[in-house]
Amino acid sequence: MTIEQIYTGCLAQGAYYIASNGEAAIVDPLRSPAPYLQKAQEAGDTIKYIFETHFHADFVSGHIDLAKETGAKIVYGPGAKTDYEKYEATDGEEFKLGELTIRALHTPGHTLESTTYLLLDKTGKPHAIFSGDTLFIGDVGRPDLAQKKGALTTEDLAGLLYDSLRRKIMVLPDDVIVYPAHGAGSACGKKMSRETTDTLGNQKATNYALREDMTREEFVKEVTEGLAAPPAYFSENVRLNKAGYDSFDEVMNRGAVALSPEQFEEVANQEMALILDVRSKEEFVKGFIPNSIFVGLDGSFAPWVGELVPDLQQPILVVTDPGREAETVERLSRVGYDNTLGYLDGGIRAWKSYGGEIDTIETISADEFVPGDAEAILDVRKESEYAGGHLREARNLPLSKLTTHTNQLDQQQCYHLHCGSGYRSTIASSILKARGFDRLVNVQDKVADILSRESVDA
Repeated sequence: MTIEQIYTGCLAQGAYYIASNGEAAIVDPLRSPAPYLQKAQEAGDTIKYIFETHFHADFVSGHIDLAKETGAKIVYGPGAKTDYEKYEATDGEEFKLGELTIRALHTPGHTLESTTYLLLDKTGKPHAIFSGDTLFIGDVGRPDLAQKKGALTTEDLAGLLYDSLRRKIMVLPDDVIVYPAHGAGSACGKKMSRETTDTLGNQKATNYALREDMTREEFVKEVTEGLAAPPAYFSENVRLNKAGYDSFDEVMNRGAVALSPEQFEEVANQEMALILDVRSKEEFVKGFIPNSIFVGLDGSFAPWVGELVPDLQQPILVVTDPGREAETVERLSRVGYDNTLGYLDGGIRAWKSYGGEIDTIETISADEFVPGDAEAILDVRKESEYAGGHLREARNLPLSKLTTHTNQLDQQQCYHLHCGSGYRSTIASSILKARGFDRLVNVQDKVADILSRESVDA
């Protein structure tokens, strides 16, 4: 028996490769089929099943391409309706995989079709659950993504989740291993641990949502309180996972195209393309193509693109360090941005040699920052971070709300922007710069030191 977690840090997402006696199953694959095909080839396995725990909101699954490549059966739980061929399992239905058995447990709550897959060893003993977004380590899935106007409310879904956990999961043996779809950093829960596996027994003892003495009403209140609004792209990713999408090869062939500076400029103008600069924040602020938006690859790249670019059909042109072009196109496709039209061949250096216009953002270190001397300070951290302590002079405008609240700012005023490390403040600075704000100072790195020294509680 083989169980391998394939974890992608940017999305805080875990896919799984399960194999026994030459047969393999994949649980919740990401967009590119290559990693799973490679593992199967190396092991000499045939991929028989692709199990989907639910219609994912935070990424576009790779189940459709993987099924076409392998002939594997796509399996969803009860109630899952798609525009492509799939198998809809019934509650309790079992699937043979070599010497193993995988049983579908319908666990609605996060979504209505949410299903946990229970893995039984060759003796029939419960060994592990692949819980999707139903149960995380330290948390449970948010119940506000599948509400239906006039039908199901967030509270209704939370109640279903309470029932699912207690009737289907908490009754399993304590030594069952929990393999969730996400870890800390995902927007699919509130209190997820950085750990990505655990025993069910330990979760029963430590996970707030699995307290034995918790009433249904207490559970509903706790899991629905303090939920931030879901990122804008979530509903579109759900739609793509239900309806289907362009093949991964098509997306890569269209997007991983080298453009000379002249071609790049021409496409940008003709297609009204968004220029997405994915280099490091340090390199970006020193020089970038005017109107570029920065979202660095070496941060929470895909979730921030999804949060800040509302139209998944938006034409995108990429500026990156040479060698990371294909990676960028792939990572955009993971969250449904399939309309990348090419990248700047040779990167920013080629643009400068071409004589293209360059813009910059004034940037200072945290050590140089004197809050009392600033005309205005924008703290672009989350509201909860701001509430935990902030500079007395700072106004909180979370990065996630910046694009819809820019009209509240004064273009004549000089703004010092900060977050915790400089990643989010650089994104925010690039957005404001592209919208005509010229008096910006981006505060970088060690900002936490200033906050610990000069912050006040909310």
